[in-house]
Amino acid sequence: MLELLNVNPSSGEPIYRQLHDQIVRLIVGGQLQPEDVLPSVRQLAEHLAVNPMTVSRAMQQLVDQGWVERRRGQPSRVAARTSANNASGSSLLAPQLSALVEQAQQLGVEYDELQQLLKQFWQKE
Repeated sequence: MLELLNVNPSSGEPIYRQLHDQIVRLIVGGQLQPEDVLPSVRQLAEHLAVNPMTVSRAMQQLVDQGWVERRRGQPSRVAARTSANNASGSSLLAPQLSALVEQAQQLGVEYDELQQLLKQFWQKE
């Protein structure tokens, strides 16, 4: 799992938020399954070369939101799916899509042109 995570310290987005969002995407996307064991805070911090408190903050948010379970003396695990944490991939993209549409409108990009751009990027994969 460590190889699936990376952070960009020069991004305007806080590192804990980047880490949180990436782990949620891995869970929603099925790369992490319920009961999968997560690396320790120390392991994640060393791998990402960030302060352990930053990783701890992201992990605590994941626990508070029901994505991850912590039990004393045991490693953190992906929580079972519940209605509270059963987000879809499209709902997780909503903030980025909103920002994209806003930027496109500010730049005068027409809907059809934006749709064509999305299609081009989709087909690159």
